[in-house]
Amino acid sequence: MLVDSPPEPRAETAPAPPKRRAIRSIGLLVSVAVLLLVFLVSIAVGAKPMSMDQVWHGLFQDTGTYGDVVVGERLSRTLLGLLAGVALGLSGAVLQALTRNPLADPGLLGINLGASAAVVSAISFFGVTSLSGYVWFAFVGAALVGVLLYILGGARGATPVRLALAGTAISAALYGYLQAVMIMDGAALNKMRFWTVGSLASANMDTIQQVLPFLAVGTVLALGLARPLNAMAMGDDTARALGAHLTRTRALSMAAATLLCGAATAACGPIVFIGLMVPHIVRSFTGPDMRWILPYSAVLSPVLLLGADVVGRIVARPSELQVGIVTAVIGAPVFILLVRRRKLAQL
Repeated sequence: MLVDSPPEPRAETAPAPPKRRAIRSIGLLVSVAVLLLVFLVSIAVGAKPMSMDQVWHGLFQDTGTYGDVVVGERLSRTLLGLLAGVALGLSGAVLQALTRNPLADPGLLGINLGASAAVVSAISFFGVTSLSGYVWFAFVGAALVGVLLYILGGARGATPVRLALAGTAISAALYGYLQAVMIMDGAALNKMRFWTVGSLASANMDTIQQVLPFLAVGTVLALGLARPLNAMAMGDDTARALGAHLTRTRALSMAAATLLCGAATAACGPIVFIGLMVPHIVRSFTGPDMRWILPYSAVLSPVLLLGADVVGRIVARPSELQVGIVTAVIGAPVFILLVRRRKLAQL
């Protein structure tokens, strides 16, 4: 008597029903439309408010006043917010999947602090004062922390717990170094005040061009890791049985997160809560499938970042609040509410 053998497990989550996939696809398209709207609003809002018609003329037709304001000033700021939002959202989603911890983000693992410590060192010891100089030091600092985190986390034997503990230790050491350097060097402290808050106000096309290659490579890496990260979510033993290469997936995940977070932090400073909150919210309506979490995070994170930047320009006119302050003020209570609702639902 022949007995049918069970089907081989696949290194991914079970396919969603057609109706659910259609709903998710429509939701993603709606999210893209919302992003486009927020993008235009970000260009229109400023010290001199502009209508959508004026924004359109400034972008494509007018070479006078509106063209100078839109293309010369606000477009670079909005583009940087878009790119930084994508980078922070993807890096947060990848790190949460890698550590299997929904509270993980680049700040928790010390990558942001690595970039900040490198910039402080550049200002204090090498006299770097330009944003273009900050970019490279910040990126190198983030990359070094990524490598150190991977080594201390166990390299080939890295586990979510080891990575989290290594990140905590690295963060504590870097925070102490940061404070020591800024206390001993008053000039560094004054120059760092604005950068450490997180802001898009100093955006320009040169900065965008410098970080764009790193953001592009990191984005491609992150999106390509959806299937192996789905397998790793089932546990190391199950992932191995499904054919996932754990060492390669962890190394590529750390590389993607470092490229994305390092470039974003280098360009606009450490902006908190984007990489922590958005993937967590996305997971609540997409489920655990990284094939949906990653693209949704890449679209909705810049919506939150650009929206926070617009709010910062409105509430403090004629001055403005830096976007890093606004994301912290908005993100903290919203995230606490989401966590509380999730706990109540499990009771």
